[in-house]
Order: sequence, then structure tokens, then C-alpha cells
Amino acid sequence: MLTIAVLALATTGVAAAPDTGTLERIKVPGPSLQGNLEGDDPNRDVVVYLPPGYAKQAPRRYPVIYYLHGYLAHAENYVSTLGVPGSIDRAIAGGAKQMIVVFPDAYTVYSGSMFSNSPTTGDWEAFIAVDLVSYVDKHYRTVRARASRGLAGHSMGGYGTLRIGMKYPQVFGALYAASSCCVMNSAPATGPATPGAGGPSGPAPQPAAGGPPGAGPAAAAGAGAAFANALKAQAAAWAPDPQNAPDYFDLPATAGDRAALVAARWPANSPLVMASQYVPALRRYNGAIKMDVGDKDTLGAGTTPLDAELTRLGVKHIYEMYDGDHMNRIPQRFADKVLPFFSGVLK
Repeated sequence: MLTIAVLALATTGVAAAPDTGTLERIKVPGPSLQGNLEGDDPNRDVVVYLPPGYAKQAPRRYPVIYYLHGYLAHAENYVSTLGVPGSIDRAIAGGAKQMIVVFPDAYTVYSGSMFSNSPTTGDWEAFIAVDLVSYVDKHYRTVRARASRGLAGHSMGGYGTLRIGMKYPQVFGALYAASSCCVMNSAPATGPATPGAGGPSGPAPQPAAGGPPGAGPAAAAGAGAAFANALKAQAAAWAPDPQNAPDYFDLPATAGDRAALVAARWPANSPLVMASQYVPALRRYNGAIKMDVGDKDTLGAGTTPLDAELTRLGVKHIYEMYDGDHMNRIPQRFADKVLPFFSGVLK
């Protein structure tokens, strides 16, 4: 009777529930971050999305997207805001490739790493491109080739995507920089220090209300104080000074006769300035570079000049300006733009 019942159910046309993706929360060691002078833990929290069927299809290997979060937020905030795993599941159900998506946490003592390389912060470029990629390739069934790895991010993460993408084209095969901050940085004031004063293209508090994406009211209420760290985060990343304890960074306003030199480090770490030095690296992507920005996004204002500069330099890429500001389209564009882009270009 049991067999008959099962057969009857199978012939009724009732579909089995579809497989869904899963999330794993892991800790990834960061040799590249060891000994950083600001004292951040070199072992980093990472959220990994595994596509539907991953556990059942043991021989199968998958392309990977590495997604970098914005300033003043943790990876978990973005996982929540982007609606992961559901948003990725729906994209796959709609025809996108099955992919692994990795969300590393780069929150630091100054609320964000800037995904840069300094003795003060540690080498975040190498953590993402070497430590993290090596760990994921070792512990998950990835396609271990640059053509199957994508790097993406929003705001500070968009900046990190551009920066790391220029320096590690041998690791990644495609880039998507969304609403990137810091594309063209103004030098901070060389006069008396003003706590919390960031440049006009510096990192932004993440939600319109002031807290990180997906955060509750308490986090939003404290965002103003946390954002006061923005200039310090940039200084730790771009103006390190191992001799200047206890901060181990310089600010132009306190650098004395070195003020002009220190101030110059902000523009020097701008992708708009850096791009001409990395033309061969950027051309290796063979057009698999996309940038976007909202037409009301003042923090991403450098993206349009970068589009013009890449065009002038002969670097093939895609640029899209859309109706929106710095924050209000993140989940929608992740689902409708970022995931389809990588589904189309990753092998």
C-alpha cells in the first residue's frame, strides 16, 4: 500500500520543493593582515553562499563572485540588505549560472579597511586576492581560474574592486564596481584638524538614515559617531606612519613641514589618478569591467570622469548611470545587474 501511495503521489504532478542555496559562516586566516599596527584581528569573518544542489553534485565546480561591502558596515549587513540567499536563488531559477558568492568582512577599528595596503591596516589587497581566494579554492569546489572569478563591491567595496582589480588582473577575470566612493579624492585640509572631516568623495554612512544596510535603529543612531572615523580610516590606509604611535598614521593638519606630502597621498590613491598606470592590467579584462552610479549619488561623482578616462585610455568597459542615489537601489541592482553580468562573463 505504501508503494502504491508513493506512486500515486508521483503521478499527480505535485512538484518537489526546489533546492535552495545555503550560507556558511566561516573564519578565514589572513597572513597578509598579520602584525597590522591598528590591532585588527587578521582572522576574518566571511559569509559564503553555496548554490542549490552544491551538496548533492559533488564533482561539479563553480565560478565565484567576491563581493566587497561598504564603509561603516559588516559583511552580514550586506548579506541581509541584498536578500541573500533568496536573491541569488531567484537569479539562478531565472536562468543565471550557479555560482558561489563570497562576502568577506573588512570592518576595522576605524569602521572600514579601504581595501588598501599599509603597515597600519595590513595588506587588504593581498588578503582579498591571495589569502581569501586561496582559502576558498582550497575548501570549496571552485573553478580555479581567473576567467571564473569575479570581483564586485559597493561604495568602499566598489573602490576596493577598482583598486584590487588593477593590481591583481592575474587573479580576477571580471569586475563590477557599484557606486564607488573615493574615485577622485580631495586632499584633506592642511590647517588645524577637524575631527571626522572627510573629503567630498570619501566613504559614506551606508543607509539614508545613517546606519549600515540591514542594521536596526540602535546602529543607525550611532552611525554619526562611527562616520567620524572616515578620515582616520583613509589615513590609516593611505598615509601610514609606523613611527607615529599610537595612531600609526599621519594627517596633513598635524604633519608639520610634511603636510603637503601627506595631503598628496589622498589624490594619489584615487582610481581616476591610478588608472593610467594600470592600462595593461585593465585591458586584460577584455571588456569584462562594469561600473555604475546613481544620477543623484554625490559620493559616486568620480565614476563619470573615470568612464571618460578609461575610454581615453582605450580600456573597454561598460558604464551605466541610473535613476537613484548612493543607497536606494542596492538590492535591486545586485539582483538585476550584478548577478546577470557575472553569469554572462564568468566561465
